[in-house]
Amino acid sequence: MEMVEDRAKELELARKGRMVAIVIAVTMLLWMGLQFVGGQLGLPERFVFLFDFAAIAAFVWALVVVAQIWRARRNDKG
Repeated sequence: MEMVEDRAKELELARKGRMVAIVIAVTMLLWMGLQFVGGQLGLPERFVFLFDFAAIAAFVWALVVVAQIWRARRNDKG
């Protein structure tokens, strides 16, 4: 029974890892795209900073989840 629980934990951690990877990739692509579009349209700096802060928030979230994954795996190994 313990083996089933371990497998379920590993699958959950893998799912979280995939989610983090997707968030990082999409955030980076959107941020670069919005920077380019903002420059082409001549948007004010406050909008550009808004894009920057949104990207930073996504990266901070990803860092927190990566730390949770790391701690969970570290605690499982003993």
